[in-house]
Parts: sequence; structure tokens; C-alpha cells
Amino acid sequence: MNRHLLLISNSTNAGEAYLAWPRQIIADFFKRFGIKRVLFVPYAGVAPGYDAYAQKVGKVFAEMGVTLESVHETEYPITAVQQAECIVVGGGNTFHLVHEMQRTGIMDAIREKVLQGCPYMGWSAGSNVACPTIKTTNDMPIIEPESFNALNLVPFQINPHYLDANPEGHGGETREDRIKEFMVVNPDVYVAGLREATYLLVENDTMQLLGSRKMRLFKAGEETREIEPGDVSFLL
Repeated sequence: MNRHLLLISNSTNAGEAYLAWPRQIIADFFKRFGIKRVLFVPYAGVAPGYDAYAQKVGKVFAEMGVTLESVHETEYPITAVQQAECIVVGGGNTFHLVHEMQRTGIMDAIREKVLQGCPYMGWSAGSNVACPTIKTTNDMPIIEPESFNALNLVPFQINPHYLDANPEGHGGETREDRIKEFMVVNPDVYVAGLREATYLLVENDTMQLLGSRKMRLFKAGEETREIEPGDVSFLL
């Protein structure tokens, strides 16, 4: 399968500047494919608004010599996708992201374009939407999309920002509890708990887990595992 994906768990570590920790990773991705212009999908950025979100990301990318065009500013979103050099999907609220991707018709257009070889980058919600569905998002369903179906660029689910424990004083379910609920209903699907400061790099039919931390891997009927950084192509 012809695909070039950079799937990042989170944009920013606590106490750091925006997109600080993955900045070199992103720059290397752009350089590798000679990318000078990207099409940005800002639809997960509900609170800041699309204009502010695009400007914030665009400022970082400009420092890498890359120009950003936001799909919300285009008259014909599908055409913009079809002509894109690289597609970047930012984080935020996954339900709103999918609602707008479905409403504008770019969900199918992006999948088709990326499977033709167009590089794709996402972080947080942008990584979650690369999965078959968004059923493993952490977000509140502030709007109802047509369905939970997503880009299906990889055959497993990602849980971005994966946390191992409950905050002190919190009596609710842990992240692992929620994923185990998913596995009861979806027993054939792997879930990758992608901790912050980690990312997945997909090149055709190979995939690497990279970053400073392990990944927690879940599947019904299998013991939950800690996966060291390295080759994880078996998930594809």
C-alpha cells in the first residue's frame, strides 16, 4: 500500500512552546518529500477558531520554509485536497473534526489522495482520524457526525495522549478501563495507547514507533503489552 504517514500523539508537551518537541520530526518529514506547501485541516480547533488555529500552525511551519493553506479558506475543499502537496490534520475535538470532514466531503477525498502517495501528517485528533473509526478518542461528543467512520489509513485504532493512571482523587474509570470496554465490543481490533512524546511513522507497509516512551498495546484475548520503540509493522 502506497502511504506516507506521520501520526503524532500530541502537539505540545507541558511547559514547552507549541509544536516544540516534534518540530524537528516535522521538519525532517517535510524535507524528505521536498514539501514546500501544505493543506491544513483545522476543523478540530473549535475553541480557538479556524483562523487563529491556522495562523498558529502556519507560523511554526513558516520557520521550516513551508507555506500553509487552510482548507476552511478554500472555495472548493475537495479540489484543494486533490491538488495538495501534503495534508496536515491538527488536533482538538475529534467529533467536530469528523463532522466537518464528512460535511465538506473531504473525508473520502483525503483517503483517496493519501493512498495515491500524498504525505499525511496528524497529531492528536489528526492521528485518531487516520484510524478506521474515532471510537478510541478521548474527546467529548460536542456534535454528532454522520458516523464514527474515519480515514482508515491504518487498520488499528490509536488512543492519543494515552495515560496510565487516574489523577489523584479521581474515582472514575482509567484510560485502560475505557479501552477494555472498546475491546469487548470490538474484539478483533488492536488499540495502540500512544503516549505523549511518541509517534508512528508509516512507510507503505512498514511502521516504526519512535519517540521517548513505550506504547501500550491492547487486543481482546491477548495480554496487554508494552511495546518498545522500533518496528511495529505487524499492526499493519
